[in-house]
Amino acid sequence: MKTILIMRHGEATPMQADDAARQLTPTGQQEASRMGKWLACHYKPDALLVSPYLRAQQTAENATHNIPLLYKETCRDITPDGVPQVATDYLETLIAMHPQCNTWLVVAHMPIVSYLVDQLSPGNMPIFNTGAVAVIEYDETKQRSHYLSIHSPNNVEI
Repeated sequence: MKTILIMRHGEATPMQADDAARQLTPTGQQEASRMGKWLACHYKPDALLVSPYLRAQQTAENATHNIPLLYKETCRDITPDGVPQVATDYLETLIAMHPQCNTWLVVAHMPIVSYLVDQLSPGNMPIFNTGAVAVIEYDETKQRSHYLSIHSPNNVEI
């Protein structure tokens, strides 16, 4: 059994012409750091799949800076306009290719984070606050998932 953690980036600067270049606000940096401490205490991810957009990269960096990762990849399939089925298929392929990794952290954006949860566990499409993490159990032998919960920076205990 594997664990998939799907995380929305922290709070970002307002919309601008170059959406990919939006940065985290100080609040977004705090959200990512807080969730990183929570992840390190409760899940210890060993693999990371992150959107190329700056705010997602910054979130991943803040959330994993004290977590040793066995695998890390930037993935263009998990941008805001990514295709959820393609992203899910790719994630499942990576999980199969890296059996040493038991806990996968995916850092991306709305709406694709909600769609990813639904692709993995049909009928579950949570709305993510900034910095929130959805927890999914994934049985790689059956390629079946079970959505467990969602956690936000303002409701986790470290």
